[in-house]
Amino acid sequence: MLHYAIVFLIIALIAGVLGFGGVAGTAAWIAKVLFVVFLVLFVVSLIRRNS
Repeated sequence: MLHYAIVFLIIALIAGVLGFGGVAGTAAWIAKVLFVVFLVLFVVSLIRRNS
C-alpha cells in the first residue's frame, strides 16, 4: 500500500510540473488517502503483534 502511495505521489509531482493541475490534485489526494490507510493498518498490526 505504501508503494501505491509513493507511485501516486510521483504521478502528482510529474503532473504538477507539466501543468496538469486537476490530475496532480487528484493524484495527491489519492496518495494522502493511501498513506493514511497504510498508517492505520501499520498501527493495527503493531498493536495486534504486541498483544
